[in-house]
Amino acid sequence: MSKILFVVTGADHWTLADGSKHPTGFWAEEAVAPYEAFKAAGHEIVVATPGGAVPTVDRGSLAPGANGGQEGADRVAAALESFTELRHPVPLDGVDLADYAAVFYPGGHGPMEDLAVDPVSGRLLARALESGKPLGIVCHGPAALLAARDDDGTNPFAGYRLTGFTNAEETQAGLADQAKWLLQDRLVELGADFQEGEPWAPYIIVDRNLVTGQNPASSAPLAAELLKKLG
Repeated sequence: MSKILFVVTGADHWTLADGSKHPTGFWAEEAVAPYEAFKAAGHEIVVATPGGAVPTVDRGSLAPGANGGQEGADRVAAALESFTELRHPVPLDGVDLADYAAVFYPGGHGPMEDLAVDPVSGRLLARALESGKPLGIVCHGPAALLAARDDDGTNPFAGYRLTGFTNAEETQAGLADQAKWLLQDRLVELGADFQEGEPWAPYIIVDRNLVTGQNPASSAPLAAELLKKLG
């Protein structure tokens, strides 16, 4: 049995351009779908957050509208309840990458608040990329790539083909006009080769050991791709 590291936001809000705090956290489906896939394949999951904070689920991700109806919402809520590792995270700064076979970052707007500027997470991402271990990041999770640095100060993800939550999706979600910055714009600025699929449809990009997913619907196919890389 291999161990897979889930790096989850510790933020419970996203600070908007006007200074107000939009309640958020991690997105339920993006944590639950990969968790179920990895556990079913016999892997152990360890959750790490900045400071070891117990992560907050974005309440919007539990709504029927976000889960194809009430039945889907009930299933996600039940799956989240069984994801007991979320209630016992380890501090991110105590993580030893050598202990893990793969690394996964779920999204939600939370990473826009904390992981986007977290140097501990940034160093972990740079080491994971260099190690060749499967590295999966979905939706707003790629905000964490903004903090990644090599020893020479450059961003190691520059030049990589990748995806993440798009400007079109942020606009359709109603938050683009209120945001300090948009994820797609920042990823392009760092030099990534940003790829964009249809809004809300499953879409993943594989470039070497990096697997990125555009939105919540991409979390399950991303998990399947990581499992293939784990063999």
